[in-house]
Amino acid sequence: MGRIILHMSVSLDGYIEGPGREIDWHLVDDELHAHMNEQLAPMGAFLTGRVTHELMAAYWPDADADPAVPAPVAEFAAIWRDMPKYVFSRTLVPEEHTAWNTTVVRRVDPAEIEALKAAPGGDLALSGADLAATFMRHGLIDEYRIYVHPVLLGRGKPLFPVVDTARTRLRTAGTHTFGNGVVLLRHLT
Repeated sequence: MGRIILHMSVSLDGYIEGPGREIDWHLVDDELHAHMNEQLAPMGAFLTGRVTHELMAAYWPDADADPAVPAPVAEFAAIWRDMPKYVFSRTLVPEEHTAWNTTVVRRVDPAEIEALKAAPGGDLALSGADLAATFMRHGLIDEYRIYVHPVLLGRGKPLFPVVDTARTRLRTAGTHTFGNGVVLLRHLT
């Protein structure tokens, strides 16, 4: 059975994006990008919300067309295109958003998510703060992989908004510090 792994980058003060939705503060160098490729390539699918999907779809489908892009960027473009994607959205029209192996899902149904986990193919990479909050409320996240970037934003969109869930004790599964100062925190439920 696969697991659901929340895979997110945050500022040291807990934001996934700045107040203007900017993510230009992410410190993704070749080392970190290669690591993320290694972690994401064997996944069975990406689970995202509409905003994350649209952000990804605006760049990754042909990011490797430019011969000047670094090797890890080109590698991830192929990973992203080929990976099955489940986009949770009440507004996207499914018939218009099936490119790049994409399925539009209207709502988070815990039974359907458990069926996805049970299907062959591997773990499922979850991203997006709003979607993560919904998965948290349903107790669907098995592992947290949080990449903490050494920057303070002061305000923006928090990774963990206030949600009505019980206290959840996590077990530390490991940490890793990258050369650019980003620290990976891994925790299991």
